[in-house]
Amino acid sequence: MKNPEAQQDVSVSQGIRMMFYVMKPSETSFQTLEEVPDYVRKATPLFISLMLLELVISWIRKGKPLGGLDDALASLSAGIMSQLPRLFYRSIELTSYVYIWENYRLISLPWDSPWTWYLTFLGVDFGYYWFHRMAHEVNIMWAGHQTHHSSEGYNLSTALRQSVLQIYTSWIFYSPLALFIPPSVYAVHLQFNLLYQFWIHTEVIDNLGPLELILNTPSHHRVHHGRNRYCIDKNFAGTLIIWDRIFGTFEAENEKVVYGLTHPINTFEPFKVQFHHLVNIWTTFWATPGLFNKFSVIFKGPGWSPGKPRLGLIEEIPEVEGKEVPFSSSASQLLKMYVVAQFALMLAFYEETFADKAVLSQVTLLLRVCFIILTLTSIGFLLDQRPKAAVLETFRCLVFLILCRSGHLKPCISSLSFAFETGSSPQY
Repeated sequence: MKNPEAQQDVSVSQGIRMMFYVMKPSETSFQTLEEVPDYVRKATPLFISLMLLELVISWIRKGKPLGGLDDALASLSAGIMSQLPRLFYRSIELTSYVYIWENYRLISLPWDSPWTWYLTFLGVDFGYYWFHRMAHEVNIMWAGHQTHHSSEGYNLSTALRQSVLQIYTSWIFYSPLALFIPPSVYAVHLQFNLLYQFWIHTEVIDNLGPLELILNTPSHHRVHHGRNRYCIDKNFAGTLIIWDRIFGTFEAENEKVVYGLTHPINTFEPFKVQFHHLVNIWTTFWATPGLFNKFSVIFKGPGWSPGKPRLGLIEEIPEVEGKEVPFSSSASQLLKMYVVAQFALMLAFYEETFADKAVLSQVTLLLRVCFIILTLTSIGFLLDQRPKAAVLETFRCLVFLILCRSGHLKPCISSLSFAFETGSSPQY
């Protein structure tokens, strides 16, 4: 058995290789779930480094960044919101898996066998293909997954635009593996499959030659994110594009891809980004006559309505001309600078909260999560130029002061921290 403590560190070489799934079974096999590193958390510096590299390459090649600052902030906000539940409980993708493994497993494959490692790689990727496909073909699942597609840009920040709801259905498609694959092996590949999909969200990489036949690549995934008619419901792969080729959902990139939802939401407000389609389902459900039709609204495709095929009609998807202008904020440059500064401060609190969650009280954790959500919402309001944005931001600043004074937040600047401590201490 490997030393659990020795498994907590990820070297620079491993950090780079794990982003591309180029890891060896011998260095990523663990006997217990507790030994498995949190690879996704440890990849945060690489996320930032690669996004900066993409920005530099884009400036050199095109003289401008890929996508807008407002869109990138909305994507990062969605990613942060999707991670907040982890402060309170383990992901349902793991808890459900462990439950099935402990109560219903048929056989126990050896955790330290390379054959188990490679079989799990294929099993997780196969499960992801079917989850991803159903997330486009079942309306209630699309309500979660549409968050990831709502960006009208396509760059590495788009990869972080994740759904709060998605994990509550994705676990179903991995659960058969729990009948024979140890949870520790599954937990490794669940993370690697996710990390691999980060770098394919870019336009700076064109065609990868023969690798396009086997692997999911930036070119293939650009098609998946397109709202052109030829792009709809294509290329669901996680790591291997072979599943799309086998099951008839593959489409090569040809004409210019226009990104985003077929009906853009035109907002940067995080709750609308996450939940707007649930509201649409609720409205459509009550407006649709007949019990069978009501359930069809939930379980058939997003484009379905009475009298149409299960996935709707491709002819009803709006045509694109390639000249579409992505939605952007009308906020002034000064206001955008303020928003970026507030987002950076919030990100520091976010990272600190995850780092210290083991020693923080449940009350402090809850208050910090509420403050993070409030900050993201206020940023969305400011970027959208909502009428109540100034009022909400003023309220957020007051909440910040209260939380700092009560000790639930620590100011990033030490002198401010001293001021709060002095102000809250008894005066004699």
